[in-house]
Amino acid sequence: MLTDALKNQIRDIHRQLKSNLTNYQPRPGQNKMVAEIANTLAGSYHSYDRTLLVEAGTGTGKSLAYLMAAIPFAIKQKKTLVIATATVALQEQLVQKDLPFFLKHSGLTFEFCLVKGRQRYACVEKIRQQLQQPELLPLFQSTAPTALLQQLLTNWQQRQWLGDRDSLKEPIADEHWYGIASDPAHCNKANPAHHQCPFHLARAEIEGSSVLVVNHALLLADLDAGSQILPEPADCIYVIDEAHHLPDSGRDFFSAYAPLHFPAQYLEKLKKTTQQLAGVLPQQGAMTEVLKLDELASDFLKQLKPVQHQIELNQSAWFAKEPHYRFVDAVLPETFAAHADQLAEISGKALSAVEKLQQFLSEAVTEHKVATKLALPLQFELTAIEHRFEQQSELWRLYSVPQQKQVNQARWLSLDQKEQQHSSAYACPLSVSFLLDDLLFSQAFATILCSATLTTLNSFDYIKQELGLSQHPGLQTLKVDSPFDYQNKAHLLLPKMLTDPGSDAFTDELITKLPQYMDKKAGNLLLFASYWQMQKVVEALRSKGWSFLVQGEASRQSLLELHASKVKAGEGSILCGTQSFSEGLDLPGALLTNLVITKLPFAVPSSPLEEALSEAIIKRGGNPFLQMTVPATARKLVQACGRLMRQEMDHGRIVILDRRLVTKTYGKAMLNALPPFSRTIEE
Repeated sequence: MLTDALKNQIRDIHRQLKSNLTNYQPRPGQNKMVAEIANTLAGSYHSYDRTLLVEAGTGTGKSLAYLMAAIPFAIKQKKTLVIATATVALQEQLVQKDLPFFLKHSGLTFEFCLVKGRQRYACVEKIRQQLQQPELLPLFQSTAPTALLQQLLTNWQQRQWLGDRDSLKEPIADEHWYGIASDPAHCNKANPAHHQCPFHLARAEIEGSSVLVVNHALLLADLDAGSQILPEPADCIYVIDEAHHLPDSGRDFFSAYAPLHFPAQYLEKLKKTTQQLAGVLPQQGAMTEVLKLDELASDFLKQLKPVQHQIELNQSAWFAKEPHYRFVDAVLPETFAAHADQLAEISGKALSAVEKLQQFLSEAVTEHKVATKLALPLQFELTAIEHRFEQQSELWRLYSVPQQKQVNQARWLSLDQKEQQHSSAYACPLSVSFLLDDLLFSQAFATILCSATLTTLNSFDYIKQELGLSQHPGLQTLKVDSPFDYQNKAHLLLPKMLTDPGSDAFTDELITKLPQYMDKKAGNLLLFASYWQMQKVVEALRSKGWSFLVQGEASRQSLLELHASKVKAGEGSILCGTQSFSEGLDLPGALLTNLVITKLPFAVPSSPLEEALSEAIIKRGGNPFLQMTVPATARKLVQACGRLMRQEMDHGRIVILDRRLVTKTYGKAMLNALPPFSRTIEE
């Protein structure tokens, strides 16, 4: 139970925080959120299943709410608070703003740090080696220019760069970053030369930190790997922020992809690498792994040939209409099914052999038995080989899982449109609910999941099912409304329209109607359901003298900066975008007072995963439109409308030019799921 001492401590912290917050306004919703989180963590509702779903409307102050409730409890119980977010923007807000503010004014003493994946960090020793031995540079097609390498090293030495990709002043191309990124083979802590590399310094911060900020992908990867970076789940309090993204993050993480083409020269290159390894590795046992890898690679390609042949025979039929071909009900063609087990087994053994050779090579370099000049190109080659076999192992492991009556995977092939002899295979779980429950919810000391859009059509049922929480005995839910005065500060207008959004004439009507709903002197945002429709409307209206800032015509950051400068100069600006501009776009105050949504953001089930999900629902006797499409669209609409009011004093108008909100049976539920804007529905 929640003790009086802890209650009083949280109240004291709250008083200290609000006295130091500029323009503080009382927020009953935030108080309720703090209380529910604290009671959940203390086991007031259930002795071991401490799980809470919280939808906190915009402006609630949810970040400070969960910090107020969770940090004092975590310190008292000697638990680690792990905060997982879906976006870099929220991570930066927590680490650069919310946590420093909380630490300064709470009266508590604790350490916090941002935990990122290894690939986000550079290996400074790798940079130094490439500069000291320029003769090595031609070996690596991905190597960054010498001038760039020198600048990075200088900035690191002068503490002007933190050594990670996110703190670079200028972005680096992917192929250049790949050549300097930290990886286990090169940047090994066992080698003293790498002790001061950014990755190892960052990992050292974890040990003394009570609060760790991660992204969803790293959290899932670490749980799946058996907690190699973060503490064991039983020792953690998890706050999953932006939790509506967690099911998709899970599908992305637990899916697999692998190219099915291996150029003839690939095997020759691999043989050359194994020969070089045999010549330089002094350790006993290394030769055994070299011979094993050589043999396994040959066996793998032999097993893959029938699969490649079947794709060639069926290419014109399978890819006649789309650049992808989905295996209905995840049933593999006979040749795929016959070889899946062996391909999974062989690629797994090959991966193990590569990992052992990486270890042998790393030890030889550390013990100065192999010169860096010889080892570095071999380490690069082994890393590339390891990546290939890792992809293959994950794919064929999923393909070798037999599908029961209730299909649990989507499986498909895709064809490279430029190199049509190149195909790739994909596998993706339809649901990750069991995996999330097994790895996270059933193992954690406590889990708090929150978001501004966690309910669907005013119900938690959809997200419960997606996350696998429907049967959790201690699960609590809380919906906290936004403190914003939507009724008086925001107006929703549904104009009369002549055409249905599904007809070809709808685009023409948009071109005719939009000018009367745009304000040339204000901050406007126009959201489109398709990139094609946006381009057609913009092109037509530009010919009539309208000016737009359009997604895709410049970087997102450049567009936002130009939009802000135009609005602040009193010129007004019209920003145009598609679905990615409907979430995570922050345009406070005058930057957005007029939001126009041209069409409900229905997703067309054209991707293989969406097709498979629809198919599975139909086989269970359900309706995929009502059970999948409508809930997803309702959530997207709430997110889109959420762009208008970001601060308490914001105000403006939302115009939705899609009459299905009033003509279709599902429309009323979608309207009622929106914040309580004042409404005008033209008849």
